[in-house]
Amino acid sequence: MTKSFLMGNQAFAHAALEAGVRVCAGYPGTPSSEVIETVAKLRDAGSAHDVYVEWSTNEKAALEMLAGAALCGARTLFTAKQVGLNVASDPLMSLNYIGVEGGTVLLVADDPGPISSQTEQDTRRFASFAKVPVFDPATPEQGCAMIAAAYDLSEKYHTPVIFRPSTRICHASTFVEVADETHAREPEGFESDPSKWVIFPGRSYRGHGEINERLPKIAADFSASPFNPWREVAGTEGAKIGIIAGGVSYSYAEEALAQIEDAVEATGALSPSYRLMQVGTPYPFPEAAVAKFAEGLDRIIVFEELDHVIEDELLKLCGKLHAGFEVQGKLTGTTTTRGENTVDAIRAQIQEFF
Repeated sequence: MTKSFLMGNQAFAHAALEAGVRVCAGYPGTPSSEVIETVAKLRDAGSAHDVYVEWSTNEKAALEMLAGAALCGARTLFTAKQVGLNVASDPLMSLNYIGVEGGTVLLVADDPGPISSQTEQDTRRFASFAKVPVFDPATPEQGCAMIAAAYDLSEKYHTPVIFRPSTRICHASTFVEVADETHAREPEGFESDPSKWVIFPGRSYRGHGEINERLPKIAADFSASPFNPWREVAGTEGAKIGIIAGGVSYSYAEEALAQIEDAVEATGALSPSYRLMQVGTPYPFPEAAVAKFAEGLDRIIVFEELDHVIEDELLKLCGKLHAGFEVQGKLTGTTTTRGENTVDAIRAQIQEFF
C-alpha cells in the first residue's frame, strides 16, 4: 500500500479497482470524467490487472455493455454525471427489474451550481424513481469506503447501486492509502435462463415484486450502517434540537458547528445541546436510525444538495410516528433552495436556528 495525494475521482477509481472491478465504461461528463481516465492510466501502467475500460459512444451504450458483463458475474463500474443518467435511464430501469450477478455500481456525479451542466437535477430523486439504492458521501475518504460497501450490497441483493458524489467531493484532494497493484475478480460466467434474463411482461411483474421485497431489507441494513452516524453534543440542557445533513453538506455542517462552538466558548458561554446526524444512504431511507435520532426532539433542520429529499422523508416519518418535531429546510425557506451549500451559509442558518 502507498499513501498518495489524490483527487476524489482518482481515489474512487482506485477503490473500485481494489474492490475487484473487471469492466469500466462511461461517457465524459464533468465532474465525473477523471474516474475512467484514472482506471485507463493504471491499466496502461501495468498496475491494474485484468480490467477492461472504455469511453463508450454514450451513457446508454456504456450501461448496456456493462449489464452484459454483470450478468456474467463481473463487477462493473459505470460513470456519468447527473444528466448522463438520463441517457442511460432505459437500460437502468430494465436492469433493475432482472437484477445482476456481478456487483454493479453507477458512479453518477451531481453538479450543484451548476458548474458545468445543463441542469441541477438530484440523482437521489432518480434513485427513488428507479428503486435503486444510493450512497451519498460526505468526503472522498468516506466515498472510497462506500464504493466497497456498494459492491457488496449489489451482490447481496442482486441490484445495481448508485454512488452519488457531488462536484466538491469529486474534485477535492486528500491523502489516501492505495494498493500498489490490483487484480479484477474472475467472473463465474453466464448461465442461460430465459425465465430470468428475458424481460417480457411476466418477468417484469415478478421483478417488480423482487424489488419491493428487497428495498425494506436494504433500508434495515442502512439503519445499521456506519454511513448514517449521529451523536449528541452536550450544552446548556438536554438536546431538543437536531441537525441532519447529507453529502458534502454534512462536512460543511461539522465545520460550521466547530466555528460556532469556538466563538461561543470565547465568550465563556455554552452552546445549546443538539444532535447531529449524517444520512449517507438516503434511499431507501434508513428510517429506524433516523427515528432513534429524532426521538424527543422539538425541531430539526436539514442541509442537503440539491432537492429536499431528506426533508421529505423526515416529514413522512413525523406523520408515520405521530411525532411532534418540526422540520425546517428548503420547504420552509430556512436553507438554500438551489446551488451549492457553503460553510458560511450553513453557519448563518444554524446560528439562526439556534
